[in-house]
Amino acid sequence: MRRATIYDVARQAGVSHQTVTRFLNGFEGIRPTTRAKVQSAIEELNYRPNGAARWLRSRQSNRIGILAHRMELSGPGRIIAGATTAARSRGFVLDIASMDGEDTASVDAALDVVMEHQIAGVFATAQTDVVRAAVANRAIDVPISIDSGEGLASAGGNPRAHPGLLAAAHLADLGHRSVAFVNGPGVWIASGERRSGFVDEVAGRGLKLAWETEGDWSAESGYRAAHELPDGVTAVALANDSMAIGLIFGLAERGIRVPDDVSVIGMDDAPESRFHLPSLSTIRLDFEGEGAYLMNVLIAKIEGESVEQVPGYRLPELVARASTAPPVAK
Repeated sequence: MRRATIYDVARQAGVSHQTVTRFLNGFEGIRPTTRAKVQSAIEELNYRPNGAARWLRSRQSNRIGILAHRMELSGPGRIIAGATTAARSRGFVLDIASMDGEDTASVDAALDVVMEHQIAGVFATAQTDVVRAAVANRAIDVPISIDSGEGLASAGGNPRAHPGLLAAAHLADLGHRSVAFVNGPGVWIASGERRSGFVDEVAGRGLKLAWETEGDWSAESGYRAAHELPDGVTAVALANDSMAIGLIFGLAERGIRVPDDVSVIGMDDAPESRFHLPSLSTIRLDFEGEGAYLMNVLIAKIEGESVEQVPGYRLPELVARASTAPPVAK
């Protein structure tokens, strides 16, 4: 069966092939109705951009190297999923090199793997300063896109601190005054940013940060934190949902009810969070949108396009569910 071309898509959508090309290149100045027609035609015809043909025309590689750290975790995995979708829609293929982002030698080895091939750019999921430093110290002569808070569809302050800020504000609005925080590993950039947002809002709202500890993103570390949580705390925020789910289980073992005795809020809005008992309050993060944004920035650099035209992604937002409630007067 003959593979569909952009001309087939154009005929199906009733537009010019130039319009289809602009759509595929991420051009924003296309009317919503026209955009919908082109998208529908692409799906109906199962159109896939021909990266090989583009390489023959431009002698530019259509391969992008990805440095991937902790893909089994919800956030990094979803960032890579969004980046992969964006790359494929533009005719690029990905070479993924797994690494330990906390180990310089592992990051260097992953860089060696992707740089062995003819690549057009490097996409790094930089959850740690180790990754950022390793990339900065290499003489890489292709465009690089590295994890950052740029591109959020809002301005003002540190966008990466918003998850912690929103969690603290939610607990304060419910009437909690003595709160605790379970952070992720200190080496992770997100851990520091989420904690800073939480601590700043707690101080600004006159709450007491009665206790805090550091986990490793796992439910097991949340479970351990539950058995260390001191009396008198009425609400706990955790830097991701897995730790929050582990904490709730551990509290149940101690006979502490959520949210009757202690409210619990996570961050990330992992897919399983709303199916937990009780359903988990959390801060929703647009990981897929972040991955798509970063990949489209990289492709814009590769193809000499304006980075400023790449659409951003959504700000974090509160998702209030059954695991948080006003404190019960005692």
